[in-house]
Amino acid sequence: MIRIRSAETEDASAIAAIYNQGIAERSSTFETNPRSTADLEQRLADIARYPLLVATGEAGDVLGWAGLSSYRPRDCYAGIGEFSVYLDAKARGQGIGRQLLHALIDVARERGYWKLLSRIFLFNTASRALCRSVGFREVGIYEKHGQLEGRWLDVVIVERLIPENLSTPTTEADAAAATA
Repeated sequence: MIRIRSAETEDASAIAAIYNQGIAERSSTFETNPRSTADLEQRLADIARYPLLVATGEAGDVLGWAGLSSYRPRDCYAGIGEFSVYLDAKARGQGIGRQLLHALIDVARERGYWKLLSRIFLFNTASRALCRSVGFREVGIYEKHGQLEGRWLDVVIVERLIPENLSTPTTEADAAAATA
């Protein structure tokens, strides 16, 4: 039985270990420097704005995590979250990533985000399939987006709108102009 919950400071070490697997595998991130527990504790300090969820197993062990981070600093992008999903190697292929991503979408909806997006290496077919399975669409490719160990890599951009949060508030002036 898998449980999805908000990450807590006590999870920082397990989250860092799972992220470091992804870094070492060179399949999910351009990052090459391992993350420390302190790095993740700092990340968890901003969980009110940028949620981070964990999936735990029956023994309470962290099997994976999913989180949002800032897309761009401009106010017009405040409702766009860049997402990440990482699973412990032993937890892959069991549907846990799908559960995490569904839960993250729900949390994003509750917090007013109108769009989630990410960039995925073209060869990362598992992540691309996961995103498609929960309603993300591939909207383009950034060619030679970055180098990893001296190799230029392309990434596919995925996005998912959260329609419930797309309504545009009307000002009194907008309402008056619409009725004139």
